[in-house]
Amino acid sequence: MFRFRAFKATNDINGCENYRDGHRQVLIDYGISNITTNTNDWMYNPYMYCIVVELEETGEVVGGVRIQISHKDKPLPVEEAVGKIDPKVIDWISSYRNNGGVGELCALWNAKKVAGMGLSLLLIRAGISVVNQVHINSLVTICADYTMWMVRRVGFMVEASLGCEGEFHYPNENYIARILHRINTNTLIHAEEHDRQCIFDLRHSPVQTKIEKGNKGDVLINYNLYIKQ
Repeated sequence: MFRFRAFKATNDINGCENYRDGHRQVLIDYGISNITTNTNDWMYNPYMYCIVVELEETGEVVGGVRIQISHKDKPLPVEEAVGKIDPKVIDWISSYRNNGGVGELCALWNAKKVAGMGLSLLLIRAGISVVNQVHINSLVTICADYTMWMVRRVGFMVEASLGCEGEFHYPNENYIARILHRINTNTLIHAEEHDRQCIFDLRHSPVQTKIEKGNKGDVLINYNLYIKQ
């Protein structure tokens, strides 16, 4: 059984360290070492929230995703990653921040030992489900080709006004990344209906045990997505 657990970063530094170590190992495994936010600073950011996947039996962290709330004094990862390439990103984020608040879904990963089980999509759904707890109306994300299908099905859309039709070379010349946004995290109107209902179910019942359909069969998840502020 897996446990999906949500928390404010500053409330659980040990959880953040386990998240960081697992994420760094995955980046190393894929030969990526220059992610701009691959530091410890985020662990002490009061606007950062995490969801981790833990093995129920051992507590080992085998995956995670973060939600960072935009604040004028704390740039989002997307601003730090590509803001110098296209300064319009900064104003774009600011406009969302001033109209209901915006956050970024970022740093998605899962360990090789659980690769192919479908946990990444479940993490994305869980991340979107908790935004009502942190009071933002919009989400953005930046992703590579191999995650495009997942973020599209939950309602993200490419922001073609940025970069080259929404594309950037990031984290290096070997990768094409795209900035995507979802306009309304309350209605989820652009999500596929099945994913939309799954997100609403987690939002309405953030603590539950549920059998999810994974890529390699059914997966039993113990969700605790209630965030203590």
